[in-house]
Amino acid sequence: MDYLLILLKTIFFYFAIVIFYRFMGKREVGELGIIDLIVSVLIAELAAISIEKYDTSVFLMFLPIVVLAVLQIVLAKASLKSDKLRNMLDGEASVIIDNGKVNFKEMIKQRYNLEDLLTQLRAREVKSIEEVEYAILETSGKLSVFTKNASNSGPYPLALILDGKIQKGTLKRLKKKEKWLNELLDTKKVKLDDVFYAFYKDNQLFIIKNSDCIS
Repeated sequence: MDYLLILLKTIFFYFAIVIFYRFMGKREVGELGIIDLIVSVLIAELAAISIEKYDTSVFLMFLPIVVLAVLQIVLAKASLKSDKLRNMLDGEASVIIDNGKVNFKEMIKQRYNLEDLLTQLRAREVKSIEEVEYAILETSGKLSVFTKNASNSGPYPLALILDGKIQKGTLKRLKKKEKWLNELLDTKKVKLDDVFYAFYKDNQLFIIKNSDCIS
């Protein structure tokens, strides 16, 4: 009887967790943010505890899993509307190598040491730092690498505007002011609120408007 109960609990939590993750959205394991990772670990622990303690009610552990799943969904939707909340939960991407130069100040800020950098470069079959034009530490901890001999070499465009909001970090990196960006928008006769995504490359501002996206 005990073995049957454990089996039934395992099957129940398997399908329940699959359904929860379908609701929470698709994302690769390597792309999980801090909140996603915490929720995943807690759900796994709660499910494991419930299976091990076969004499306790399954719903006793099912309730906190539901709460965690709902909390993750609410925070994910709220972060879509709030840059501050999104940055607080997921952090921001950091440029570690910029135009061939290592940004040690940013590495110290992110507590990312040289060995971490070299390890991730080797994992991408990059022999030395000298081969790298740009390297960006994503919010997931993954390092995106662009080598100097790549066919698409050139200044790497970071987002200037996302969902109608100016990315001040990118402006700072470009050594530009919001006034400069607003003037560019004026010349294109585009309002800030109408911009879904915009980046600056080769002295030009490239814009994707909300009307260009599928609603």
